[in-house]
Amino acid sequence: MDWKPETPPSAKDIAAKYRADIADGTYSPGARLPGAQGLAKKLGVALMTVQSAYRQLAEDGLVEGRPGSGTYVVDPRKGEPSAQLTAAGLRDLQDQLKHVTSQLSDLRDRVERLEAERSGRAVENQ
Repeated sequence: MDWKPETPPSAKDIAAKYRADIADGTYSPGARLPGAQGLAKKLGVALMTVQSAYRQLAEDGLVEGRPGSGTYVVDPRKGEPSAQLTAAGLRDLQDQLKHVTSQLSDLRDRVERLEAERSGRAVENQ
């Protein structure tokens, strides 16, 4: 895999690229991601940028760092709790977000009705 964007990518861009590669099977469970130093040099970014991207992937439960060895794709079928919790947590978060969005929409409608009533009364009192 030879990925070299035209402009230096952000940590978010790097994480998105490897997230997609893991999802499509380019990197299968147990596969080692490119070394952070080599990738940083290849992409023209600071080492911290690649480390941040790999940290994002680890927080998503997709990879794990092994000190002195590298960063490896986690096998979610082996019952890795972080991968399962991340997927379940994201679904729960999406459900909660839908609920809050619905409540905010209802609240906005109520406020608009109250403001309309209030302005209607103000016009009648004049």
